[in-house]
Amino acid sequence: MKKPPAAVRRLVYFGTPAAAVPPLVALADAGFEIPLVVTRPDRRRSRRAAPSPSPVSAAARDLGLAVSHDVDDALDVGADLGVVVAYGQLIRPHVLDRLAMVNLHFSLLPRWRGAAPVERALLAGDEVTGVCVMALEEELDTGAIYAQREVLIGATATADELRAELVEAGTELLVTTLRTGLGSPTPQLGEPVHAHKLTAAELEIDWTDAAEVIDRWVRVGGAWTTVRHARLKIWRAALRPELTVPPGHLVDGVVGTGTHGLELVEVQPEGRSRVDATAWANGARLGPDEVLGRP
Repeated sequence: MKKPPAAVRRLVYFGTPAAAVPPLVALADAGFEIPLVVTRPDRRRSRRAAPSPSPVSAAARDLGLAVSHDVDDALDVGADLGVVVAYGQLIRPHVLDRLAMVNLHFSLLPRWRGAAPVERALLAGDEVTGVCVMALEEELDTGAIYAQREVLIGATATADELRAELVEAGTELLVTTLRTGLGSPTPQLGEPVHAHKLTAAELEIDWTDAAEVIDRWVRVGGAWTTVRHARLKIWRAALRPELTVPPGHLVDGVVGTGTHGLELVEVQPEGRSRVDATAWANGARLGPDEVLGRP
């Protein structure tokens, strides 16, 4: 893998989702030359919609920057460095051999290598996570660390809220690190923990779990259960440790779990928009013997 230069002036940016937009804008505002932005191809957001650009593609065009969907194009613009932020695809070895690269990763490596570090940290009940500026290698998230910063995880933080904090901290860290010089990186220390992408099956709520565990799944986003064989997403909830209800039973807006009550705050019935949980419960008119979740 090619080593980065002591000073970086001209870089290629690799990124795709909304979380990768603030670092791109900050690097441009900081005066770095960005001759090319590489992002994932346009895609349809729904079956009938026309293909639309990624958030990074749209932001790059607003900044007047050239955009490509071909990684190899990064080799032809005379860049000192490639900067990767949530690009969504592994960079092939022949590119790494010719262009030094760093990656902004949203965890304290080697804990939570992989696609879902924010969600996995939240689900594990971690109190602290962070951001790393790291060397990019062929293997996923194994590179040495140039700089890192810790971020506390709030007791009620959602994955979206935590991600926003990490993006802010990571953007500042990335710009500062590139301005002052990368220096010599430090190898990752400790046992690696992998952050596998979440599946829809994992997001199904087991009401016999502890209320605190279910609350974390809700805060990750997309957690669901079933009501009369239809899906019901739970978007917001609140712990009610003073109440005890049988698991899966809904009593006055509070669902029973394996430990104590969990109050539903905002839900989304299948095929409908998000609604206040009380309004949904009043309309659903569940009988006394009905429970949430699979029998």
